[in-house]
Amino acid sequence: MITSDVILKSLNEVGVTVLYVLGGTVVIEFILWLLLVRLLKWRYAMPFMLLTPALIGLLVLVVYPLVWEANLSFMNMSLKHFRNPIYIGFDNYIRVFKEPVLKQIYFFPLLGQTVLWTAINITFHVVIGMVLALLLNRQMRGKGIYRMLLIIPWAVPQVIAVLAWRGEFHYEFGFVNIMLKALGFQPLQWLSEPVANFAAMCITNIWLGIPFMMVILLGGLQSIAGEYYEAAEIDGANAWQRFWKVTFPLMKPVSTPAIILGTVWTFNNFNVPFFINQNELETSDILVTGLFRAAFQYNR
Repeated sequence: MITSDVILKSLNEVGVTVLYVLGGTVVIEFILWLLLVRLLKWRYAMPFMLLTPALIGLLVLVVYPLVWEANLSFMNMSLKHFRNPIYIGFDNYIRVFKEPVLKQIYFFPLLGQTVLWTAINITFHVVIGMVLALLLNRQMRGKGIYRMLLIIPWAVPQVIAVLAWRGEFHYEFGFVNIMLKALGFQPLQWLSEPVANFAAMCITNIWLGIPFMMVILLGGLQSIAGEYYEAAEIDGANAWQRFWKVTFPLMKPVSTPAIILGTVWTFNNFNVPFFINQNELETSDILVTGLFRAAFQYNR
């Protein structure tokens, strides 16, 4: 089992490993300098020397862990078999598809929840982010103040923001249910009812993700030359045609990387689903939180 002694020993080993990596990087850089600069006098040596630390970091922090985890997937290592794991072939992969990942939910429903979670969040991030970016791109008084206020959700540490939102979803004292009752609606069990809990997760993550998309899209809008819109107006294009024929195509080089980044971050988001779903509703889990519970709560 993993105890405090094991954790402290692991942390000490991580510190030693980091020192070894830094020392090895210095040695490799010195060897490259001797070989490429002093002996061969290669004029393009400097770019390779500058890239070397990044390549070493990539190998140590990405490639090696990936290979190690791929090898580990063929073993029976878990919290129950932490020491001296044995090879079991493809048994782990077979069990993922044949047995429940959690108590009841299987892999593909969990994957479907993750895809649905990602699609809902990214759709709202892009649509609302674009609307706000279009509004901020106009000439208006106090635009800097509005921009600062809209960026605040992005600036607040995510864990603190999620815990604050979780308090607002409290059945009796939360602001959300207070507003619902003031509007004549019935309060919802946001933290214990599956559909409402999933909706609470989405609302929280949408609030957190809109500022990033807004800032990126606003930068793209401000890079579009005004002559394009002037030419479109001369040709008789209305506001929608100017957006669809001018803004939308010219925004693709900016919006596409932002959407890809947002999709990856949302798909792998842990903080929002984990802290909002503290009642451990399996229908609200996504892949990241589901696999976390499977590993550390069910010792899979």
